[in-house]
Amino acid sequence: MFRKLALVSALVLSLSGCGLVSVTDANHMDHGMMDDNTSQYSSNDLMFAQMMIPHHQQAIELANLAETRATNQEVLSLARTIKAEQAPEIEQMKSWLKVAGQSEMNMSDHMGMGMLTEEEISTLAKAKGKEFEFLFLKDMIEHHKGAILMAESVLDSQNQEVRDFAKKIKQTQSNEITAMKQLQVVVTQ
Repeated sequence: MFRKLALVSALVLSLSGCGLVSVTDANHMDHGMMDDNTSQYSSNDLMFAQMMIPHHQQAIELANLAETRATNQEVLSLARTIKAEQAPEIEQMKSWLKVAGQSEMNMSDHMGMGMLTEEEISTLAKAKGKEFEFLFLKDMIEHHKGAILMAESVLDSQNQEVRDFAKKIKQTQSNEITAMKQLQVVVTQ
């Protein structure tokens, strides 16, 4: 847990120090510090979106693998649920970045926060049936834990939409972790 917290802190400090998420308009007014909680996004809100978009994209990639390799109906249902939840969330976060005039940075190269390496994805892609299901659940639990840690970083956002979004991710993915842990017992029998 300490290692993950340290990684999040280091990533936040390194990105904020680089100025990669500064939000300014043509008049050079910084909107990252505005208190308007309905339309303005802080630099922390935007960095969260820039990190969470590739995180969600990887979760969808893993769910797509499940649809072609898993045989357990509960695992298949979970994969469909993950895709159905996270695809619209990606679009929502992209809209925040668009409103703020920020790009979608490729944060997928920043490992940690539950992101799988290319090697781990390759191993998962080669597995089938129960072996796949076990690895998928193990990897997705860690992936969800990373998403929860990231969501916790914006639970105190000044923007109500961002706060609600983070609360939803934390609750939904916590519930899914509980379900996946129960499913791990089933697929190993």
